[in-house]
Amino acid sequence: MAEQQFDLVVVGGGPGGYVAAIRAAQLGMDVALVEREHLGGICLNWGCIPTKALLRSAEVYHLAKTSSQYGFKINNIEIDLNAIVQRSRKIAKQLNGGVGHLLKKNKVEVLTGHARLLGKGRLAVEVDGTAVMELSAKNIILATGARARDLPGMEADGKQIWSYRHALVADTIPKRLLVVGSGAIGIEFASFFNTLGSDVTVVEVLDRVLPVEDEEISAMAHKAFEKQGMHLLTGVQVKGLKKAADSVTANIDLPDGTSEAITADRVIMAVGITGNVEDIGLEDSKAVVDRGHVVVDPWLATGEPGLYAIGDLAGPPWLAHKASHEGVICVEKIAGVADVHPLNAMNIPGCTYCQPQIASIGLTEAAAVAAGHQVRVGRFPFIGNGKAIALGDPEGMIKTVFDEATGELLGAHMIGPEVTELIQGYAVARSMESTEAELLHTVFPHPTLSEAMHESVLDAMGRAIHF
Repeated sequence: MAEQQFDLVVVGGGPGGYVAAIRAAQLGMDVALVEREHLGGICLNWGCIPTKALLRSAEVYHLAKTSSQYGFKINNIEIDLNAIVQRSRKIAKQLNGGVGHLLKKNKVEVLTGHARLLGKGRLAVEVDGTAVMELSAKNIILATGARARDLPGMEADGKQIWSYRHALVADTIPKRLLVVGSGAIGIEFASFFNTLGSDVTVVEVLDRVLPVEDEEISAMAHKAFEKQGMHLLTGVQVKGLKKAADSVTANIDLPDGTSEAITADRVIMAVGITGNVEDIGLEDSKAVVDRGHVVVDPWLATGEPGLYAIGDLAGPPWLAHKASHEGVICVEKIAGVADVHPLNAMNIPGCTYCQPQIASIGLTEAAAVAAGHQVRVGRFPFIGNGKAIALGDPEGMIKTVFDEATGELLGAHMIGPEVTELIQGYAVARSMESTEAELLHTVFPHPTLSEAMHESVLDAMGRAIHF
């Protein structure tokens, strides 16, 4: 069959792949993108976007239930789960079409099929297991993403045991729900179903929920979730799941050495992800796969000349915005752009869209101390913020960690209203290498939630005004 030639071929149309393809086209490259399923990848179709749509519906339901606090009387509220799910799917479909439009606008050739490396800058594109075309390019970027990790004997079946994909199109609100894993995915689904009335239990093998977050933020989240009615078990391990006709029983090993059986109508497995490294021809290349992810250098290059990997495939943090940024870095390095810089993982903000929201960037206090910093820490609770009180959402706080000697902003950690939007202020500060002095002299508008960010900086210097 005839071989089509391009300057760059991108394998995978998620937030890393499609951004890389568009940036390459902007730089004058002839680009093809191969996607086997949905443009926009897991994030747009089965992750970031549709989960936020579900959580928005839960937020509206919560506001309706508590409307008397705002001067309204709303009675007999009914949940239409099908309508909630369909709204979420409609939003994903809309954005999927938008990605297609952007690729077409930038003259990226989109090919549908499964790509497999053939060596020496060549790929085969297969449809239903049959090769339909071959491509060649001096450079190839793998952006095949990742999938939910299964535990042996506890694989998701879409019935009693759900993965995140099953939970996104749930046909029932479980009366009893067990969530295995308290990272962002597990906690977001726990928050959604808890708000809609499920009796939710979350189990976590580590000693605290949201274990990647600062310990103070994690502790505040734990308290808030329990106040909402969730049951949280930390330092425990699920040893097995036994399915019945319409329920499942989990055997849990507790920290004291005893065990407990928890029966639920449904279980959501949220125990991490693993890269899609299989069946793409890596075994015949010099690329190295380590624990389900492709090893890359700071420019996203693998051990195979001309072969690159970005996004979830290249390892943590598993975030869409990290993948997009890596796509741009990779392409600009290939193109020889003069001012391209490697990605600093400490400048990548992380967000969890539960209630209350959680966001962070940089080092936790404990990590900063462990790294040898003498730290100065500031804190400001939202109960001292006028906008938060007016919103009726004054729980939570903002915590900032500075290097005492240099004033460098080492990290920022938030829990409370709209902190997933606020965190970008500190992301800009870290990117610009701002110190506490620049942040101290920045004027924050009033009344806004962002004032709590300023007060946290002030508190680190012993100068907080409103607390």
